[in-house]
Amino acid sequence: MPNEVIMPKVDMDMASGKLATWHVAPGEWVEKGAPLFDIETDKAAMEVEAPASGFLHHVIAEGTDVPIGATVAWLYGKDEAVGEPPNQSAAPAVETPAASPEPVAVAPAAASVAAPAGETAGGGQGLRATPLARSLAREGGVDLASLSGSGPQGRVQGEDVRKALEAGRADVTAEAVLLASALPSSPEWQTGPLSITRSKGGTGIPVVLIHGFASDGASWAPLEAYLKHRPLIRIELPSHGKSPRLRIPDFASLAAELRRALEQTGEEKVHLIGHSLGGALALALADTRPRQVESLTLIAPAGLGAEINGQVLSGICRAQRAESLAPWLRCLVANPDMITDGYAKAAMAGRRDAALRAAQMALADVLFPDGTQGFDLRAALGRLDVPARIIWGRQDEIIPWQHALRAGGQVALHLIEGAGHMPQVEVPDQIGKILRQHL
Repeated sequence: MPNEVIMPKVDMDMASGKLATWHVAPGEWVEKGAPLFDIETDKAAMEVEAPASGFLHHVIAEGTDVPIGATVAWLYGKDEAVGEPPNQSAAPAVETPAASPEPVAVAPAAASVAAPAGETAGGGQGLRATPLARSLAREGGVDLASLSGSGPQGRVQGEDVRKALEAGRADVTAEAVLLASALPSSPEWQTGPLSITRSKGGTGIPVVLIHGFASDGASWAPLEAYLKHRPLIRIELPSHGKSPRLRIPDFASLAAELRRALEQTGEEKVHLIGHSLGGALALALADTRPRQVESLTLIAPAGLGAEINGQVLSGICRAQRAESLAPWLRCLVANPDMITDGYAKAAMAGRRDAALRAAQMALADVLFPDGTQGFDLRAALGRLDVPARIIWGRQDEIIPWQHALRAGGQVALHLIEGAGHMPQVEVPDQIGKILRQHL
């Protein structure tokens, strides 16, 4: 039996992926583990390896958006006859006569995605380059066709592009120079309301989720499975996710933006859950809108002490490549192995906008001047008059968990062993059980 090649899930909130490039031509032999094709999602470009050795047939056309788990091709053994596709769960492959006595599936040229300068968009034909090489070439203005690839079958590797840049052979454009330089000194400010999204389903009082600094609404995905019995509302902070890049002069102004967003939901009562900076804002909302808040959950909240790891925040803001972002992301979790190269690539894909990074850096400078927390919500914590709890990972390297001890006896405290600054991502099952009881 031939081996099925499916569209893999490389991102936790991924529903489909675009088949961007085939690295092997239809009818060619590929070894197990060799690069087979690239996929593109809203957050990343990823390389997929062959799940088995075989001749490639019945391929889905480049540029096709394929649901997760759908078939994109089949791999046939050396003695297997090639006939009709065993199934076509994504989009029909197109069979075209070829020189080979076997029918060979090829992707129509009209359906191919556009390739960057110096690249050939065709699958196994023409230029071969890894996703990292293409990304570096785009940023550095390198003509990939001018490079000799050091990879298998002459495939251009990321290191080949780096060497070209170091040797001065790159034709660097003015735009690439800007991307490779420091962040813009003046962010491109915008206006408008914050992004608010709602989940489908659920009953009762809704849960409002407020993410942390340098994150977005999608970061709640691992936890949402445990909250789906309630309607979910995600609010994205200024200069994060799909929210506009707002000029924020101080924490009070930021809290005012969140109050306006909460009013825009039109909900009379909500359960508030906030993480890190989002936790500080949730606490500020509960302090100023107590009649609207049914309960409050703070996950590793900011605002309860001066200490914060400003070096990590700055590193995340300044990172312009997945390779430089990954080490800082690994500081957010107790087990750094959780942050794979693919995870870092997906995270960096949402941070390619230099103006967004500049706006976040400006926000960090306002809220965390000189690597300290410039706002203090301990008094607000003492005034709480709603059911509240704090959840914190004992291995948090961003904000000391001991800040939680400043809460009064009316606040429940959960200290999670084996978790860092993002327990809702690291151990969502534990946090989910706590929240289901709480809600």
